[in-house]
Amino acid sequence: MDLKPLFEPRTMAVIGISATNDRHPANVIFAKNHLRYPVEVYAVNPKGGKLHNETIYPSIADIPRKIDLAVLATRAELVPDVMADCIKAGVKSAAVISGGFTEGGRKDLQDRMVGMAKEAKFPFIGPNCLGVYVPFKVDTFFLPIERMIKPDAGGVTLVSQSGGILVDHMIKFAQQGVGLAKAISIGNKAFIKEKELLAYLTKDSTTKVIAYYIEGFGEGEGREFVLAANRCAKPVIIMKSGKTPAGNRAVSSHTASLAGDYASFSAAIAQHNILEAANELELVSSCEVLSSYTKPIEGNIGIITGSGGHGAMAVDACSLAGIKVPELSEPTKAEIKKNLTDNIQAIAALGNPVDLTGSAIDEDFVACAKVMGASAEIDCVIVLLLPYIPGMTLDIGVKLSSVSKQFNKPFIAYVPQVEKYTMLIEGFELNGIPVSPSIEGAVLMAKALARRQPC
Repeated sequence: MDLKPLFEPRTMAVIGISATNDRHPANVIFAKNHLRYPVEVYAVNPKGGKLHNETIYPSIADIPRKIDLAVLATRAELVPDVMADCIKAGVKSAAVISGGFTEGGRKDLQDRMVGMAKEAKFPFIGPNCLGVYVPFKVDTFFLPIERMIKPDAGGVTLVSQSGGILVDHMIKFAQQGVGLAKAISIGNKAFIKEKELLAYLTKDSTTKVIAYYIEGFGEGEGREFVLAANRCAKPVIIMKSGKTPAGNRAVSSHTASLAGDYASFSAAIAQHNILEAANELELVSSCEVLSSYTKPIEGNIGIITGSGGHGAMAVDACSLAGIKVPELSEPTKAEIKKNLTDNIQAIAALGNPVDLTGSAIDEDFVACAKVMGASAEIDCVIVLLLPYIPGMTLDIGVKLSSVSKQFNKPFIAYVPQVEKYTMLIEGFELNGIPVSPSIEGAVLMAKALARRQPC
């Protein structure tokens, strides 16, 4: 099946339009795409009529253009017949936004849809979903445009059974500067599932990292997906719910998924080159760092800080994450000390972490970073920056980014995320250096790099 029309449609029909209610989900989708994206959008409702001077077509067959993507937002009991009309009219794909299928006790309706889609090789996602969002191409989310937070375009594609979790992570991506290639809400995933999307995204030139929020699999699906993900040359990250009996029940009522035995699932993905994110922070952190750096690291972390307390917290977090913070060799310590400013030479703690103290200036951070960048003892450098240190300027992000590029070594920065420090943060992000608003997040980034193994 060709999934390209789902994500790069030239024509789209929104079925279920209301002539009187602009807040109807179908109307919201139509309005968001009409004249805002490079896709011709057509409205459909059996009653016909007009929508703000635009024609409402009585059926998909009445539209004068062949349709790449149909968005179905009608009552559940009408969807199978509408899908049959789409297939007959030569529509190439669909997103079924409507709910009320297996998750609501109407498995018969969902089975009818799947049966005809299989026979016609007609790709659709859903039902009970938001559909797809692709920056600058298409947006089938029935969320008012003024309330959506959209990350910048980038390399991460996020696939989620939950529309709410997906939108939450788009907000987190935007806050943390993580670029988005695609956001795909699959809901009940009646036909197009994680495995089919993985096959498409593996070849998608805009996707560098593939992340999933998964509630559960049908019988046999989990094993097939894990084996396929193991063969994928791109990083695959999974965050799963339904880890407990109570969570399992919640999953079943939400998308009618089988959460299965979490311990077995977690063990399986760990053995097959798939990264598991324990929580939202780890998912966002892993997505950010793996879209910045493609090569894995051995796992020896160097830490530079202007605060001993921050350094100690980072070392604890590294230890709990299973990554090493080795003591620096005496020659490396001597080289760092030699290049520090006179005032800092006398007071800096030169173990690992290297605590340059609150008296350090930009040049001290840069000098230390250069030594760690050149050292074979360190695979990745975490820099804990406190922009309120008097001698530090907002140009430190640009300066340290230059060091990372000079030595071709991954740097990860921790910077408190407030508007006052935006210039500093942008100095890193504009140069492809990931920045975390928390020490734990910075360490989780290093953990993701250390766990990622080449295929």
